[in-house]
Amino acid sequence: VQLQASGGGLVQAGGSLRPSCSASGRTFWINGMGWFRQVPGKERSFVAAIDSSGRSTRYVDSVKGRFTISREYDENTVYLQMNSLKPEDTAVYYCAEMDGSGPNSPFNLWGQGTQVTVSS
Repeated sequence: VQLQASGGGLVQAGGSLRPSCSASGRTFWINGMGWFRQVPGKERSFVAAIDSSGRSTRYVDSVKGRFTISREYDENTVYLQMNSLKPEDTAVYYCAEMDGSGPNSPFNLWGQGTQVTVSS
């Protein structure tokens, strides 16, 4: 199984981006999924998660009300809609798969990241 994130980029503060994460190798609908982010010199941190049904989500407090995680089963893809972006959201964003249906199951598989840069 491989997870591939894409859709990052450079945006001004207040703008929006919608990174996506595609899974190949098998269907991933039975497991919860999530997004993490990492800036140089810091540990990777949790951003958002969604359970296998798509009905239950959770977010880190700093993105609540601005970011929305969703999943499209036909496309085997997870999205992170990011609105009202702030310079402090600048990071490499990684998608991850849980070992379980979620939304609180442990994560055990990470994909390649996509860079998000927010200018002030």
